[in-house]
Amino acid sequence: MPELPAQVTPPSITLDGRDPHLAGAEIVALPVLREDDALVLGPGSASLADEIDLLAALEFEKATGKAGEIVSLPVPSGTPLNPALRQVLLVGVGSASVDEFRKAGAALARAVRDRATVHTSVPAVEPEVGLEPFVTGVVLASFSFDWRADGPASTPVGTVVLAELDPAYAEARDRAVTIAEAGWQARFLATVPSNVKSPQWLTEQAEATAAAAGLQIKVWDEEALTREGFGGILGVGQGSANPPRFVRLDYTPAQSSRKTPTIVLVGKGITFDSGGYNLKPGESMGTMKRDMTGAGIVLATMAALQSLDVPVKVVGLLCIAENLVSGAAMRPGDVLRHYPGDATARTSEVNNTDAEGRLVLADGLSYAVREIKPDAILDIATLTGAVKVALGQQLGGLFATSDEFAAAIRDAGAAAGEPWWRLPLSDLYEERISATIGDGDNSAGGPGSITAALYLQHFTGGLPWAHLDIASVGDAPADRDEWTQGPTAFGARTLLTWLAAGAAH
Repeated sequence: MPELPAQVTPPSITLDGRDPHLAGAEIVALPVLREDDALVLGPGSASLADEIDLLAALEFEKATGKAGEIVSLPVPSGTPLNPALRQVLLVGVGSASVDEFRKAGAALARAVRDRATVHTSVPAVEPEVGLEPFVTGVVLASFSFDWRADGPASTPVGTVVLAELDPAYAEARDRAVTIAEAGWQARFLATVPSNVKSPQWLTEQAEATAAAAGLQIKVWDEEALTREGFGGILGVGQGSANPPRFVRLDYTPAQSSRKTPTIVLVGKGITFDSGGYNLKPGESMGTMKRDMTGAGIVLATMAALQSLDVPVKVVGLLCIAENLVSGAAMRPGDVLRHYPGDATARTSEVNNTDAEGRLVLADGLSYAVREIKPDAILDIATLTGAVKVALGQQLGGLFATSDEFAAAIRDAGAAAGEPWWRLPLSDLYEERISATIGDGDNSAGGPGSITAALYLQHFTGGLPWAHLDIASVGDAPADRDEWTQGPTAFGARTLLTWLAAGAAH
């Protein structure tokens, strides 16, 4: 197995209460707002505006002040107050909403790639609103992954200094960095090629995360999976030379009691999906190393819980396998018996080997219900192409067993910059998931995202449950705002925002 090269790391985010122009900075980024159809310079611009007519520069460039717009002014000889100054970036923040701060941070990150340090006072416009989304934009728009002989094609800015902000905002900065870096970690995991990212490799990442984040961990190898009856995970993984794994991670808050709620997160971890005997077309396989994004998001979420002092118990379950073709692979028509593998366990008739994600999730959900008995369960997966047809590539699919649960996830997503659209768990389609000889058909057909959710619901034991189908938003076709082309890790910020708030359901 080849060894990954060293990867770029997220920018360091520091605080400095000084005027950015007076801090000896080579690059200064200043906020531009639009108020009553006029452009207004934000905090940190006063001393520099005395030396450079910034508003005239904006007028000359026909700037609008919209979020993410950047006007670059070269200052080759510096200024009397700061001879080191070489560049001024005027960054639009629009009307200074949460989303506009995030766009501004992302635009700035792209404008200063390969630079050592930039001083900016953008979040000082309204730090209570703007600091977290601005940091999110900076960190996530800086993400890149390279495997080149001569090193990365480009690197993110090394340090972003948040000027005009005193140390009182350190806690808010730390929270913002933790949430943003969870998205970075999940993107990294999703981008790693599958010739490295075997089920065992992903399990090793979970073990390293548990050691670093103070989590308890238990791993099931193929022998334990067989002994304990994880028929779905074993069935999907049996065609690969790389055997499947099931991983449990446990987080307990510092202040915990018997009354502390327990939430279970279940992630789909298909490290490569060929489709099995129902082989995918060639053009659809290029992104299938990312079919473990759900498990990557759960792992990155678990890694951040202690830092955020999340007040609820959280159990993360990673259902990990490769779905490949071989003489040992599962066939259309096979029947799998799910966890715990005994006569009480539900069976699935496999009528499409490319509908494998729900088979591994079924084991994870059944294990959660029978062994953990949590207060609520949430699963996340790049599950169905149908949700992409329904919602496009900017909305995640949300299913939930109650209006309250759906609202809690939707609100957390809105705050985090990840919009969700609730889809119906309608029993009108229940008959479509009934099988000929098994309890359920894993390939019920359209409406595909709904029938997949109905299939999974049978394994939730009537507990409060939400299902996040991120096949619509799991990949970005091009750079846009904080999304970089490739895997998005859409959902990590939502989960952390929801859990940090107490995980209402």
